[in-house]
Amino acid sequence: MAQKGDRLDQETFSCSICLEVLKDPVTIPCGHSYCMNCIKNFWDEGEKKLPRCPQCRETFIPRPALVRNTMLAALVEQLKKTGLQAAPADHCYAGPEDVACDFCSGRKLKATKSCLVCLVSYCETHLQPHHDSSSFKKHKLVDPSKNLQDNICPSHGEVMKMFCRTDQKCICYLCSVDEHKGHDTVSAAAERTERQREMEVRRQQIQQEIQDREKDVKLLQWEVEAINQSADKTVEDSEEIFTEMISLLQKRSSDVKQQIRSQQETEVSRVRELEEKLQQEITDLKRRDAEMKQLSDTEDHNQFLHSCPSLSPLSQSTHTSSISIRPLTHSSSISIRPLRYFQDVTAAVSEVGGQLQDILRDPWTNVSLAITEVDVLLPQPEPVLELEPEPEPETEPEPEPEPEPEPEPEPTSRAGFLKYSCEITLDPNTVNTRMLLSGENRNVTFMREDQSYSSHPDRFINVRQVLSRESLTGRHYWEVEKKEGEVGVAVSYKNISRSGGWKERVFGGNDKSWSLYCHADSYEFIYNNIRTSISGPQSSRIGVYLDYSAGVLSFYSVSETMTLLHRVQTTFTQPLHAGVGFSYPFFRLFMVSRPGASAEFCKPK
Repeated sequence: MAQKGDRLDQETFSCSICLEVLKDPVTIPCGHSYCMNCIKNFWDEGEKKLPRCPQCRETFIPRPALVRNTMLAALVEQLKKTGLQAAPADHCYAGPEDVACDFCSGRKLKATKSCLVCLVSYCETHLQPHHDSSSFKKHKLVDPSKNLQDNICPSHGEVMKMFCRTDQKCICYLCSVDEHKGHDTVSAAAERTERQREMEVRRQQIQQEIQDREKDVKLLQWEVEAINQSADKTVEDSEEIFTEMISLLQKRSSDVKQQIRSQQETEVSRVRELEEKLQQEITDLKRRDAEMKQLSDTEDHNQFLHSCPSLSPLSQSTHTSSISIRPLTHSSSISIRPLRYFQDVTAAVSEVGGQLQDILRDPWTNVSLAITEVDVLLPQPEPVLELEPEPEPETEPEPEPEPEPEPEPEPTSRAGFLKYSCEITLDPNTVNTRMLLSGENRNVTFMREDQSYSSHPDRFINVRQVLSRESLTGRHYWEVEKKEGEVGVAVSYKNISRSGGWKERVFGGNDKSWSLYCHADSYEFIYNNIRTSISGPQSSRIGVYLDYSAGVLSFYSVSETMTLLHRVQTTFTQPLHAGVGFSYPFFRLFMVSRPGASAEFCKPK
């Protein structure tokens, strides 16, 4: 009922313009009251119109003078002192999904807080004692909760303020001396603090993982941008090349057309000339025929005989082309060359077209393969195990070759290896543009931006790797220090591809290079695109031993001791070069080798 009376007061003493409690109330002639500023501004804005009441629309002539209603103003001030309140809006009442105030009678308002001590939810009005009285200072207020009764022990009806670590459940004090007697129990607040600390540690781990994933996402986004830029540039270059090819074909087509038309004009002119000569001969023959007919019709024998000797004999055609006239004893006919005309040209052009298709066929296959072997986010096929060949039919045994001399044994200590140590420097003409050389060209770092290297045919394109200046034959030993990221420690022939297919360029993806890839927690040896997983102690330093004449290549993990990781026995056919790279022949979604990775060829010690 109090709420209803308050709502009546609010509606009665409110200005219908600003909808607030009246301020400096004035009453106009029709009896309605407004704030003085509200009705004044209302009339000022419509000054070109007659003053009127916003509620009953009654107009006034002249404009009434506005005088403060002192009685109404005093009444409003008195009601403010006695607690005039606005009625709660509909959205303040609790709905089905809201937590209702436990103290409200009738239609309940929404709770604004719940007390964990009282186990009761309060609206703003009924919560006021918790703010005003010192008796409630130790009560814990939380956001409205529907689960307050879950804090009551179902066995004893007490608030559960303790936690049993043995049974991992909340209990009350009576439970700790009853069924949970002897268990590891602490206060709920202490357990909350411990769990909160563990949760913070876990959150820090999660946040670190989020940062790592975000870095990976940024790198992938950068890679996508690089792919798009490379693809757009390649499409532009390809279109330019094909445009030039099309322009050349169009020029050749225009040249052939022009030659055909020129020859056409020449041949037609020649035939026309022959035609004119034949027409002249026809005219002459018709004239002679008319003379002979006229003479034949003469009845005077003497005249006929006198005129007959004057007839000149028939002359042969003067043209000497392939057109010929048969003797007059037969019917006139013309023998013309077979109707081939320009068919030979068509055949020649067709032959050129066939040759062009043959020329384009194989290179086009190479273009398609190059497109499908893009070096970003494209999985490479696993090596296929070849089946053992079927035994060939028995033949006479060949004489056994003479045994080759056994290679000299490898050193057994690091001091022994260091006798063959050599100083390796990297060749700036081979380094990829995304790699930075430093430290007298012994240190290399994977960079985010292209470096300003001059163009050189020996430079690796789109693969992050570099070769040494020195060509290696004989016996040599060197060490590579991995400073950051994944690194491929390699040995390669100088003529490894620079800009061919992906596998032809990457260390280990072909038969011209051997590479030991040092991952974060493992090793992997790759040759001719075949991978061999290697177990061994993790070390930041890798030693490489080469005995060229014996065909021995060995990789060692170097720390306080040296551990053999992998040995290759083969026959080398060209001088070798040391190498290091950050590219990998096979598909891996999250590569560790990314900008910032680095390696150094150590000086012999």
